[in-house]
Amino acid sequence: MRRPIIGVTCMNDTAASGGALMAVRPQYLRSLEAAGAVPLLIHLTDKLDLVRILYEQCIGILLPGGEDVAPRRYGETPLPELGLVDAQRDAVELALAGWCREDGKPLLGICRGIQVLNVAFGGSLYQDIPSQLPDTLDHRYNTHLRTYDVAGHPLHLAADSWLARQLQTTEVLANTMHHQALKVVPSDLRVVGHAPDGVIEAVEGVGEPFVVGVQCHPEHLWQQAEPRWLRLFEGFVAACQN
Repeated sequence: MRRPIIGVTCMNDTAASGGALMAVRPQYLRSLEAAGAVPLLIHLTDKLDLVRILYEQCIGILLPGGEDVAPRRYGETPLPELGLVDAQRDAVELALAGWCREDGKPLLGICRGIQVLNVAFGGSLYQDIPSQLPDTLDHRYNTHLRTYDVAGHPLHLAADSWLARQLQTTEVLANTMHHQALKVVPSDLRVVGHAPDGVIEAVEGVGEPFVVGVQCHPEHLWQQAEPRWLRLFEGFVAACQN
């Protein structure tokens, strides 16, 4: 079967020399390749008509991790604990999520990506877990550890969810490196996964098409710590082939 082309958005970054970079962490690309897809990088630009041309080459879109989503995107005032934001990336990724929703293209969000999905569908975010949800786990455990391929906590999945069926379990190991989380989840998304402290960590679209978001970084886990996560990427790729 022909490998589907799946778009992956870049992030603005800075090289050690101080020069500007536009980049994607390679684990996302390797995960899609292992699952049978061809990744296509979607660069960040203010010219959304150019983004649309790239989008139209893709069967599905993966929104990866990165900076915080700007609170103005969900009608809130920034808190002091808010991290870095990137207005250009917000605009590109929210446009991509909206186009996928309109056109029925499969959409997968990882870490920041699940947050973009939630905002694109009309939801909101906790801007900072430690200050707004102080009695929760350390959701930056792997960030502090500086190791991303080990588990930080289990993820509990709803038994009737696509994720539980695809991963063949209702509890899977997850890493954790985020300080924002989903707050209000819109009606077109269904919460299907929680951390042990109740923080929302997985959502799925209601009905068709394929829409899945996870708060952890499975691209770091499937090769060793939790091989079942490869099935997420395989299921996403299969949805792009249907």
